[in-house]
Amino acid sequence: MKSIEEIQQAVKSYLASLDWHIAPVGLYEPIEYVLSLGGKRIRPTLSLMACQLFGGKLEQAMGPAIGLEIFHNFSLLHDDVMDKADMRRGHPTVHKKWNENTAILSGDAMLIKAYQFVSKCDDSVYRSVLDVVSATCLGVCEGQQYDMEFETRTDVSLPEYLEMIRLKTAVLLAGSLKVGALCGGASLQDADLLYDFGIGVGLAFQIKDDWLDVYGDVAKFGKAIGGDINCNKKTFLLITALEKADAVSKATLMEWLAKEKFDRAEKVKAVTAIYDKLDVGSDAEKAMRHHYESAVAALKRVSVSEELKKPLYDLADQLLYRED
Repeated sequence: MKSIEEIQQAVKSYLASLDWHIAPVGLYEPIEYVLSLGGKRIRPTLSLMACQLFGGKLEQAMGPAIGLEIFHNFSLLHDDVMDKADMRRGHPTVHKKWNENTAILSGDAMLIKAYQFVSKCDDSVYRSVLDVVSATCLGVCEGQQYDMEFETRTDVSLPEYLEMIRLKTAVLLAGSLKVGALCGGASLQDADLLYDFGIGVGLAFQIKDDWLDVYGDVAKFGKAIGGDINCNKKTFLLITALEKADAVSKATLMEWLAKEKFDRAEKVKAVTAIYDKLDVGSDAEKAMRHHYESAVAALKRVSVSEELKKPLYDLADQLLYRED
């Protein structure tokens, strides 16, 4: 079996081999640019790991895995337009480097290309794979819609938030695993268990991301601490704080949420102090552990040896205990 590192290298090599020098250049150059920005390539890696877990060869799932990675990057490209983001992975976003029309059209082309790669699987699993990918992509769109709606609400509940991150983040990890498993010859039951594993890992992953934004080491996190606080993003920590706060703390939080002009460092310090007082960091860590344990429980039920599943356990650990 290939190691995680070998699989990640195979994904990077495949992506690097793709030729995007196609006319019209203005459509495809931004796609090449987006895919060159790197990233952890978690989704295709999970897909290929799931494939080989059942004795499949990497090439059996490589097309769909790459398709899911292209879709993921397409969603980020359009997210950046909606969020009016200037930077992505330390580089200018497509709509800043080119313009919004280019970002929208190149993103549309990426979605089509993603499906072309997804179709590069065996005919025996094509329909099942396509159904999983379509449901996954639609789920990501639904999650993004919820996320946008939450921006103007101050009454978002924790169950609503968890459903949003399940759709926006977790279903793509879960769908990648299920697609890889199907390509590798897994039974539907085992493929569904891997999907459940991916949901648990995805929820823990996003809550950890929320936690890192407040309590991460800026040198390791790779971006400024408190970005979510300054843009009033509804995170596990903010929603939990609003639910736990007494009248005084809640009024202070609401005051900071309502301010349009403020000193960024002052806001981060003040909101973090409330989080510390309410101990919501610990609440987030408990939630991470809960979803991680749910993921592990699902993986344990998959009908292959524990030894073969070890790389997936290890990757789940890496995602939960990461510092960036």
